[in-house]
Amino acid sequence: MSQDTEFDVLVVGGAGIDTIVRVPELPVPYADSVLVEPIESYVAHTGTAVALGARSLGLRVKFVDFLGEDTFGEQVRRRFESERLDFSWLPSPAGTVRAVNLVSADGRRMSFYDPRGVPGRRMPEGFYEGWLARSRHVHVCIADYARHVLPVALRHGVTISTDLHDWDGVAEHHKDFAYTADHVSMSAANLGARRDAVLADVLAHGRARTVVATDGARGAYLAVRGVEGVRRFPAVTPPAPVVDSNGAGDAFVAGFVSGMLRGVAPEECVRRGLAAGAVACTVHGTAERFAAESDLG
Repeated sequence: MSQDTEFDVLVVGGAGIDTIVRVPELPVPYADSVLVEPIESYVAHTGTAVALGARSLGLRVKFVDFLGEDTFGEQVRRRFESERLDFSWLPSPAGTVRAVNLVSADGRRMSFYDPRGVPGRRMPEGFYEGWLARSRHVHVCIADYARHVLPVALRHGVTISTDLHDWDGVAEHHKDFAYTADHVSMSAANLGARRDAVLADVLAHGRARTVVATDGARGAYLAVRGVEGVRRFPAVTPPAPVVDSNGAGDAFVAGFVSGMLRGVAPEECVRRGLAAGAVACTVHGTAERFAAESDLG
């Protein structure tokens, strides 16, 4: 790993709290009251899982975001201090981002996401540019305030990754991220029969080198600039029973990016991502334990 910069990865955005409710099945049958296992709240969300997952794979990570000056924000800061994660934040008047996730017995999840958005909010360039200049790569979450980081990253010549999550290939909000990043990932959940066409569209209209759609137990689909067609990669068998799919996509990103920064081929990056995602599915919570290099063997 090159030591010419202070950080391998700058992660922008995506800190928050997940409250996880374990339900017997999804969808949940209607009832006035349902008995569930203990309800737990975790420090989580996409940036947290990418940052901690990348660090578990040996990368030097810096993480920046907005946080509320509230009990949830304090919970996030305590966790990062205990993890010794290099984290800097700006106060958000709307409070800390939160979600309530229903998780079924087979590990599937349904998330109710509260972005706590502030219209027109931007992350000031002066806040993050110094760290960006000392990083090899930046991973930008799809929060609206983070889109303004994209042109600054281009100016500094660092590689960019982003995760479009459950994009349908149409929504305008995601397009700046899709068409600016070097490495784009997304869930196949909302793509349906248009999956391959959406991957091809990102390559055609953007500057991506790789585009991946992850598809749970069906594996992942990879499109590479200059290579014809979309290739399917089978899922990696989890090393233990699947209990919770929260954070699997973020773990995939960490595994993929760690391979990319090591200079391995895109196919190997996908394999690393799938292996990291499989480990994530064996752990309750979104960001409680992460794959190590030995897990990606």
